[in-house]
Amino acid sequence: MTSPTAGPVPAAGPLAGTGAGPGPGPRPASRQPGGPRPGRPARRHLPSTPWLFAAPGLVVVCVFILYPFVSTLVDSFTDRRALVAGQWVGFANFTEMLHDDMFWIGLRNSALYMVVVVPALVVLPLLLALLVQKRIPGIGFFRSAFYTPVVASIVVVGLIWVWMLDDRGLINAVLGEVGIGRIGFLSDQWLLLLSAMFVTVWKGLGYYMIIYLSALANVPRELHEAASVDGAGAVRRFLSVTVPAVRSTMVLVGALSAVAAFKVFSEVYLMAGPKGGPAGEDTTLVMLVERTGTGLTGRVGYASALSVVVFVITVGLMLLVLRADRREDA
Repeated sequence: MTSPTAGPVPAAGPLAGTGAGPGPGPRPASRQPGGPRPGRPARRHLPSTPWLFAAPGLVVVCVFILYPFVSTLVDSFTDRRALVAGQWVGFANFTEMLHDDMFWIGLRNSALYMVVVVPALVVLPLLLALLVQKRIPGIGFFRSAFYTPVVASIVVVGLIWVWMLDDRGLINAVLGEVGIGRIGFLSDQWLLLLSAMFVTVWKGLGYYMIIYLSALANVPRELHEAASVDGAGAVRRFLSVTVPAVRSTMVLVGALSAVAAFKVFSEVYLMAGPKGGPAGEDTTLVMLVERTGTGLTGRVGYASALSVVVFVITVGLMLLVLRADRREDA
């Protein structure tokens, strides 16, 4: 006996659950991967979001690079001093520069420094990289030893070589014992400059060696094997295979070392002293900038003009090297 209020139970059929009967309605469409969730508004990225991430770096560049550059450029046309606001003098600083003997001495020394140091830093690190790229027992020690001067402070390196090259230093003591006699490495004008060049090359060998090692790793061994089959010796393979393969790296090393050599300061300053050696004959352009623009009576305007000249020359060197490389590629 059934209850009078109970209705018939619907039978399960093909239309059950499709919405045609009392069964459940249609299922909602599934959310696409990465799409907005149902019921939540899509997030909008503000156009300023990338600038917020770049803001710290831009602030550093503007404060420590862009502003000093613009300030130096403006000061080069004024007679500003350390404690005195300058007045606009136009090209008077650059005209005075042409009649300044110390400017020409600094330009000569900087150019000579670059001419001697750059070829050495282009060729010697490449030869050194060829030696240390071989996989032999203990080669890791020599790689670390060659790279140690790079991570050492230039002040420490300079002082060490000053103690060694001094008239009473280690090198002169050894020369005196063997009967050669003492040599004035730090008292002769040209020997002092050559000694500073030697220190620059010695300290930079390991840095450029690492650059050449990365380039030599990309040279296919098949080229050397094919040259060996053709009867080419070690020197011939170096000139015909290695040099063309790393030519772009040699251009890069030449450009970097040229700019660094022309702007040399620490080595010459430590070995020659603040006055630039005997009678200031070993002064470089960057040393002249430091000597002219520092102190309570420093001529900031004239030093800024010298800095602008150094900047123009270094940029010109970079452009000349890049243009010569493009012409050779063409």
